[in-house]
Amino acid sequence: MHPMAPLLRTFLNTAARVAPGPAGRLAFHLFVRPLGRARPKPEERAIMAAARIGRLRVRGKDVVTYAWGDGRRPVLLVHGWSSRASRFGALAEALLARGYSPVAFDAPGHGDSPGRASNIVEYREVIRELHARHGDFDAVVAHSFGVLASLFALRDGVRTARFAGLGAVGSFAFLTEGFRDRLGVDERVVRALRAHVERRVAPGEPGIWHRFEADHAPERLGVPLLLLHDEDDDMVPPAQSRLLVRAHGDRARLVVTRGLGHRRILRDPDVVARTVEFVTAPAAEPSGERVATG
Repeated sequence: MHPMAPLLRTFLNTAARVAPGPAGRLAFHLFVRPLGRARPKPEERAIMAAARIGRLRVRGKDVVTYAWGDGRRPVLLVHGWSSRASRFGALAEALLARGYSPVAFDAPGHGDSPGRASNIVEYREVIRELHARHGDFDAVVAHSFGVLASLFALRDGVRTARFAGLGAVGSFAFLTEGFRDRLGVDERVVRALRAHVERRVAPGEPGIWHRFEADHAPERLGVPLLLLHDEDDDMVPPAQSRLLVRAHGDRARLVVTRGLGHRRILRDPDVVARTVEFVTAPAAEPSGERVATG
């Protein structure tokens, strides 16, 4: 819980009734701040030291990028909220060993990128810029909030041959409801937050809240999906991945793991092997759901 939650709750609930504009602005600033800045783990340092470090500027913010390999067969890796690109270190190593060229970034306010906040629109713009630099991706692999942001970008012109999501957030409403419950604010605050996003963050983009949803317009993606989600995930329930399975039908396959939670799934050897197998497979795998012991 936010350390000032009681004070913020009282202020936001009151302000949303009498001044929804300022209430929405403050709610947005709280909503888009990561919960701390993750540091690299010792086992991630070698692969990150081998990366070519780049920079790009998106919506007035600097973003640190990473690339490995010779540039052929690019695979985009998209980290989750309050995380960083280095968390994909084991997967980047495995893809590089198979002749692929991993590409990753630290979103604003995450990892080595400066700033204090980011949002799904900024993620989309970073992904668009990397697509322009590296061309169509052989695959996109994303974790948690990165799944939601990646699918948003993929429906807006970014192209890939395959998509893999680990511990996926499938609904933007899941995030706003979690924000409401953590702070204990009422629905007026959420409406003010949404209005602020529509006016200030995504003006000129009609229907933006529907477009944020990961199961929106699945036909625009039209590629095979592999979803891996741990039944013991304490941050995002597997039901979020099942939303995507229902939306994408026979193109999607869900593998349910055990004992990995929300974070360890990224470095689990079996999960890494399954993801690489999916990325490198010559044809789509069968749909359905499987249970794997982590």
